[in-house]
Amino acid sequence: MERRAGALVDVMRVGATGDPARAVVEVGGVRESREVECEVLVVGGGTGGVAAAWAAARSGRSVCLVEETDWIGGQLTAQGVSALDEHEHIEAFGGTRTYYRLREALRDHYRPLARAGAAHLNPGSCWVTRLAFEPRVALRTLEAFLAPEIAAGRLTIFLRTKAVAAEARDDRVVSVLAVNLEDGRAIRFRPEYVLDATEFGDLLPLTGAEHAVGAEAKHETGEPHAQPVEPKPHCVQSFTYTFALERRPAGERHVIPKPDKYERYRDGQPYTLRIQVHGGEIYSEESGWLDYQVFERAPGTKGSLWTYRRLIDREHFPEGFPHDISMFNWPGNDYRDMSILDRSPAEVARALQDAKRVSLGFLYWLQTEAPHPGGKPGFPELRLRPDVMGSADGLSKHPYIREARRIKALKTIVEQEVSADSQPGPRAVHFPDSVGVGWYPIDIHRAGEADVGVSCRTRPFQIPLGALIPVRLANLLAAGKNLGTTHITNGCYRLHPVEWNIGEAAGLLAAFAVEAKRTPHAIHGDLSLVKRLQGRLLEEGIPLDWSIEKGD
Repeated sequence: MERRAGALVDVMRVGATGDPARAVVEVGGVRESREVECEVLVVGGGTGGVAAAWAAARSGRSVCLVEETDWIGGQLTAQGVSALDEHEHIEAFGGTRTYYRLREALRDHYRPLARAGAAHLNPGSCWVTRLAFEPRVALRTLEAFLAPEIAAGRLTIFLRTKAVAAEARDDRVVSVLAVNLEDGRAIRFRPEYVLDATEFGDLLPLTGAEHAVGAEAKHETGEPHAQPVEPKPHCVQSFTYTFALERRPAGERHVIPKPDKYERYRDGQPYTLRIQVHGGEIYSEESGWLDYQVFERAPGTKGSLWTYRRLIDREHFPEGFPHDISMFNWPGNDYRDMSILDRSPAEVARALQDAKRVSLGFLYWLQTEAPHPGGKPGFPELRLRPDVMGSADGLSKHPYIREARRIKALKTIVEQEVSADSQPGPRAVHFPDSVGVGWYPIDIHRAGEADVGVSCRTRPFQIPLGALIPVRLANLLAAGKNLGTTHITNGCYRLHPVEWNIGEAAGLLAAFAVEAKRTPHAIHGDLSLVKRLQGRLLEEGIPLDWSIEKGD
């Protein structure tokens, strides 16, 4: 039976003002143009999708990668979150070999331009991470990684292409229909294995896969911070259109036109330099409120808003970068009005349009009203840099998505398995079927005051194989934020190195399943096959456990 989306939303065509242009393309109006067979189809070319496609292709499998924007890379590129959210040990351990290749390649791009003595160069000298960079640099790096697989004929990439329908029969996905968003032509893919690496878990409803949306109730998961009585499907983390600014000399004026609904979002967000933090977050060791300043470091903070996710610190570069460039992903420009999962196309289009207004409004507030110690409010010298994001309006090509639909998996990871409040030892619960590792606090960006908003420390954790495998469909795998987590544990499994590891593990699992002629369910149920798979992962440079002693 084939399931079709009622319509698909082209987020690239939703403008910040006025009516969305070509925002909705009706599925019924497309024409199938051809069929493509492959061993592994990866739908979604984001951070996890690229890692998955690369892993499967370098394992010798025929791979197709489908991405709805014109940039592969997701968080790293099209979503503009090009300041890596990582744990404190990342320079020494906790990422895969290919993830470290990515980090070093990004640094290698900037090293010839930087001053001497930058072994662990952070081009932006930002305080949220040890490595920030321009999105286009990540794009070129990822393209270079994939180029040999494309040249060898193992990998084909379909840009500006979105999955809109799927056919499942006898608990297998037999085909996926995708539409090119530029010309409306369709391609029917007939793969052996399908990896859902989309930002929203798009294939789950299309394939009929059992899945979860929003926040679970405590009786469902036993989690201390779950909803006390009933689940809340609408309780999905907020999303954000990021943007980049250049700091021009004081006295210059680069104020953008005031966006529609500015006053509403200024007062409702609100636009502020003040944020509420929870103990264990990157912002502070203590819970409470912190007041930041735009350029100066306020007492008790780690830095300024400007240096928080600064991509380019001009002090590093004697030539090539005359001005600082900083990226803005801040509570002030989170979109919180509603979840856009399982909404009508018209509702989604309006929400995306308003989300752009939220971000442009935050920029306008920074330029005109933000507190300026010792001076007139506002920083009109801040200039929007559309070229950094590769878009006409200066906002990221795709919103930064924190939470997707999640598969009902063979294993669902729950809060008490990873939270430091529940795990007193040096590590989280041990998963014998581990396919990777990660570490980050549980960090929930609430969409509303009544939503689950827990943030807390975690112990270094693993990625269980069972979390990538749906309970029923035999040839569908999760390859991104749609793995078997809860609303709460999604908050620590959604970051750059973890998503990369999830995707890479899913790609290698699919390749292993093709070679072994055994389904992922069969592999998961056979200890000898799990060990063989884990041996392959170790050969590929994927750590499966944390080497941490008590007291480290």
